[in-house]
Amino acid sequence: MWILLSFLASLVLPFAISAHAEPRADSPRPGDEAAVAEWVEAHLAELTTLYRHLHANPELSLEEKETAARVALELEAAGYDVTTAVGGHGVVGVLENGAGPTVLLRGDMDALPVIEATGLPYASAVRVARPGGGETGVMHACGHDVHTANLIGTAQLLAELRARWRGTVLVVAQPAEELGLGARGMLGDGLLERFPRPDYAVALHVSNELAAGDVGTTEGWAAANVDSVDITVFGRGGHGARPHQASDPIVTSAYLVTALQTLVSRRVDPVAPAVVTVGSIHGGTKHNVIPDSVHLQLTVRSYSDEVRAQLLDGIRQQANDVCRAFQCPQAPEIRVKETYTPAVYNDPALAGDATRLFASLLGTDRVAVVPAGMGGEDFGMLPRAAGVPGLLYRLGSVDPARVADAAAGGEPLPSLHSSRYAPLPEPTLRTGVSTLAHLALELLAAP
Repeated sequence: MWILLSFLASLVLPFAISAHAEPRADSPRPGDEAAVAEWVEAHLAELTTLYRHLHANPELSLEEKETAARVALELEAAGYDVTTAVGGHGVVGVLENGAGPTVLLRGDMDALPVIEATGLPYASAVRVARPGGGETGVMHACGHDVHTANLIGTAQLLAELRARWRGTVLVVAQPAEELGLGARGMLGDGLLERFPRPDYAVALHVSNELAAGDVGTTEGWAAANVDSVDITVFGRGGHGARPHQASDPIVTSAYLVTALQTLVSRRVDPVAPAVVTVGSIHGGTKHNVIPDSVHLQLTVRSYSDEVRAQLLDGIRQQANDVCRAFQCPQAPEIRVKETYTPAVYNDPALAGDATRLFASLLGTDRVAVVPAGMGGEDFGMLPRAAGVPGLLYRLGSVDPARVADAAAGGEPLPSLHSSRYAPLPEPTLRTGVSTLAHLALELLAAP
């Protein structure tokens, strides 16, 4: 494991790490812990009510109009200078409080097209039409309702405790994370030019595996580059009983699916994480009909830009070579989605300081070292674009009794994006607001 971490840390990063990543305090400044705890307990009930409202009224990516309006209202009431419609339904709140660092705090707002099955009294009953007909539900199955409530609570706390810090708090409520478009859209709309440029960028994300009251941190790579690739393999249709008179794109595609796996197993360095998954393959209409084409959809995951390029170039080469080998009538059509989600890199110094701070607040037994994963999160665009230290940490959200039961071989915990994912609100919000606020206070200047 240490060899892997050393290798990853030695990779040339695609962005500059700011000189602001000096070590910070290992524990809260005197008086901060009591002040934060008092504020959180006094406002936990209203934050929980806000969370339940957001959970019951989810909005899909690019449609976060009412959620954004609620965020703007809460930030304005707390004294922030608020700008709406930044890169879609994005909301930016600025609170300046003298000379000092600027700390960006980000939360995402969008929900997923999932019919909720939690049975909660505040479960979402929202239904929307499917593009192809019928309807689906809308659900906060990835915890963005927690993120939004947590962001609002932290912003309110920092506003009320402004006598304890100096600098600027930059609150970013982001749309369309699930599509990988939100951070890109806000950056394209001048997030780093129209507002104070951050010295640090921090976000949290719920975990479906950690108990509510716990947090998890990761140093270095934390989430992956996510690319979507579409491949159309062309053949020449015909009768299933006369395959010699056709060019079968299904057989060609089957070989291609297998060949693509050699990119990970035989081309990429074994200690460099990489994934090529064919998540969808469609072709044909009937048992005895050879179709004219087959369509494949791939998700491609990596950390470094070098491995990303190696995988994408390899996919193009493998697709073309396999189609030539099977004498397809024309070259395959290969489309790589331009708006990919870049990897999240947690600044090691900032992550280490946050780990020690959280341990002093919660206890070492409640702070987990979380291994890097191959999921995607577009938060990584923000510190990369600004060239500053960034940190995305994990917030436990599951009833501790359910976590213990699952660990003992009981019912598995619902995953994120599951229709049954149900955070435990009060301890999750208490821990989220407390940790995020304390970290912000440590990054901001002392009065």
